[in-house]
Amino acid sequence: MNVDKTELNRYVESLCTEMAEEYRIDPRYYKGDAVKRGLRNADGTGVMAGVTRIGSVQGYYLRDFEKVPIPGELYYRGISVNEIVDSHSSTGTFGFEEVAYLLLFGTLPTREQLSRFNTVLTGARRLPEGFFEDMILKAPSKNIMNKLERSVLVLYSYDEHPDDNAVENIMRQSIELIGCFPTIVADAYAVKRHVFDGHSLYIHNPKEELSISENFLRMIRKDKSYTQDEARLLDLMMILHAEHGGGNNSTFACRTLTSSGTDTYSAIAAAVGALKGPLHGGANAKVMEMMGYVSENVPTVTDEAVKDYLVKLLDGEAGDGSGKLYGLGHAIYTISDPRAQAIKKYARRMAEEKGFAREFDLLEAVERVGIPLVMERTDRTLPMCANVDLYSGLVYKMLGIPAELYTPLFAIARIAGWCAHRLEERITCGRIIRPAYRSSMRYSSYVPIELR
Repeated sequence: MNVDKTELNRYVESLCTEMAEEYRIDPRYYKGDAVKRGLRNADGTGVMAGVTRIGSVQGYYLRDFEKVPIPGELYYRGISVNEIVDSHSSTGTFGFEEVAYLLLFGTLPTREQLSRFNTVLTGARRLPEGFFEDMILKAPSKNIMNKLERSVLVLYSYDEHPDDNAVENIMRQSIELIGCFPTIVADAYAVKRHVFDGHSLYIHNPKEELSISENFLRMIRKDKSYTQDEARLLDLMMILHAEHGGGNNSTFACRTLTSSGTDTYSAIAAAVGALKGPLHGGANAKVMEMMGYVSENVPTVTDEAVKDYLVKLLDGEAGDGSGKLYGLGHAIYTISDPRAQAIKKYARRMAEEKGFAREFDLLEAVERVGIPLVMERTDRTLPMCANVDLYSGLVYKMLGIPAELYTPLFAIARIAGWCAHRLEERITCGRIIRPAYRSSMRYSSYVPIELR
């Protein structure tokens, strides 16, 4: 576009100053139960918008319309995610591919079914002919999530039947997307490092015999080396992030677009765009930013020292000035977040082996000290817990994964859940999602331009 940016900025600034009042909505319109702001009920629970058999997130139950806290549970197709994680940890096997099959097809695969599924996934890892050169290399982006979203939309052009919403076609598209997401992210990262950070460009193609977690570590590292412990820990993270019910922002975005009858690529791109937001998938990066401030200003890891600095963060006198403690609290989990519990259970040993024991201790101190501080300031009566974001960033850091890949890794895992929800919405719902918005406009008559 041949636009004078300076002139455009001046024009926009002057207009926005004048129009600000036109966008202001009096808070009184949100009072009462008439408007469910953020699709939330007055008690913070989500508005019931549908029914799903894919995932279940449990952190409390209702008794006489009051929340009763319980230890957090996350179920995939009725199976506890903790059981899945513990089983693969005890056998030393990779579990994400099995989880993807479970979410898509509704049952655990037999050995033969899983082998066949892995073969098909392996074939989907290679990007279409010319895709890397035309889409990734020639149009680099500083933000990998932006590149992933655009790449998903462009894949529409490489599909011979992109608009076919038959279940079989959506399943075929879903498997292909699960397979190619890691390749897109790894390639986009390599090009971003080369173009914007000045590093040498190296592209490693995925290997057929490796799991998704093994391949991803191999593709993003210059020397292609990784240990089995590293790959299994990344696999654990992917299992924990694969699904989280139908009400989370990105999954709901996918279901909303699916309800309109649009194509798979548009629906999944919308989910990627939603996950990109710092209030959703970008939260773990904010945790690591906060922990950088904490680490610099708390030389000795004691509860007293940590508390003193957390008070400054909450007062907006330190950190990013937001007054927030990232990684604490969750919309559903109360006593515990099972994903955070699993990470703490399996990541501590690697933290000690790789020299991150102090940082792990610091995270646990923030959890221990920060929760009472937040509860006191918000007059919260229900228990509050650390969420998965508090610990996931440190795991990625221990694995040598840069911060700009934290959210893309989330997407690599969650694509399995998104596709399962798209299928469920397509098969069972059959009605476009259309919430209402209350009008608060001031009515007036049209004034001819010569009289304005």
